[in-house]
Amino acid sequence: MTFHHRINLITGKGGVGRTVVAVALAKSLALTGKRILLVETGQPDEGFSPLGQYLGQKKLDDEPRNVARNLDACQLWANTGHELFARAVIPAGPLVTAALRSKPLQRFMHAAPSFYELGILYHFLHLLQLEDRNGRQRYDTLVVDMPATGHTLALTSLPEVALRVVESGPIATAMRKGQGYIYDPRVTAAWVVTLPETLPVSEAIELVDGLRKTRVPVGGVILNRFLPDPFTPDEHRVIERWMTAEPLRGRFALERIVMAGESVSRLTEGAKVPIIRLQEVSRDAGDACAGLVTQFSALDTAGGTVA
Repeated sequence: MTFHHRINLITGKGGVGRTVVAVALAKSLALTGKRILLVETGQPDEGFSPLGQYLGQKKLDDEPRNVARNLDACQLWANTGHELFARAVIPAGPLVTAALRSKPLQRFMHAAPSFYELGILYHFLHLLQLEDRNGRQRYDTLVVDMPATGHTLALTSLPEVALRVVESGPIATAMRKGQGYIYDPRVTAAWVVTLPETLPVSEAIELVDGLRKTRVPVGGVILNRFLPDPFTPDEHRVIERWMTAEPLRGRFALERIVMAGESVSRLTEGAKVPIIRLQEVSRDAGDACAGLVTQFSALDTAGGTVA
C-alpha cells in the first residue's frame, strides 16, 4: 500500500485542499482496521478547527478524541508541548506548569525563535509514543495536516537546527528522538498536495525541494481535483479547429483538462516523485470528503493513480 508509513505529513500551499485530503486519507486508512490519529496545529484560544468541519466537531483540543471508528483526532498545541517537556525534565512539575500557563510567558515563548516549533514537535512526539492499556502503541498511523509551507519547513528543519546549537541535555535528546522518526523513510513520508494549475504546480515543486533540504522523506505529490483527458490526440485537433472557428461552450473545461495533463508532465520532470491523481469531486465538504475516501480506498499503488 502507498500509505504504509506510520507518519504521513500532508502539506501544501493554502487553497489546494490539503485539509480535506488529510481527513479523507485518515478515514480511508481507518476503514482498513488500523488505529489512526489525525492531527492539526492549533491554539488553545482558537474557536475554529479546519479539521473539525469535516469531522462533525466544532473544535478540537490537545487530547485525542474519538471521531469515527478507528479514528481519533486532536490538535498540536505548543503550550502543551512546553508543559510536557518541563514536567519531563524539572522535578517541580506543578509549579512549572503553572508558570508556563502565564499569558505573558506564553506570548514570549511564541515570539522567541523556534520555541513555538519546539513545543509543537514535543507534543507530537508525546502523541506518537502513547500506549494502550496493553502496553502497545496506541496508534498504528498518524496523519498530520501540516501548517502553511513556511511553518512546515520550520518544523521539519527544527531537530537539525536545534542540535547545532544544543548538543547535549534534554532538548538534544528530544531532537534526536524526533530525527529518528521524521527523517526515517521507513517511518515517515511527506505528501505535497497541489492543484493541476500552473502556479500551484510550481509551488509544489519548490516545496518538494525544500522538504528534501530538511531531510524529510517525500512520499509523492497528491494532484487534487485532477481532470482526466477523455480525448485522443486526433480528437483534440478537431476540437481545437472548432474552438478556433467559433466560440463554443466548454472551452474553459477543455483548457482545464489540457492543463491537468501538462501539470503531470511538469511534476514528473520537476519533482521526480510519485504522483497520485485524485479526480475532482463535489465542492460540498461532506460529499468532497466521501468522494476522496472512495478514491483513496481504490488507490492503484502500482501506477500512482486512482482507478
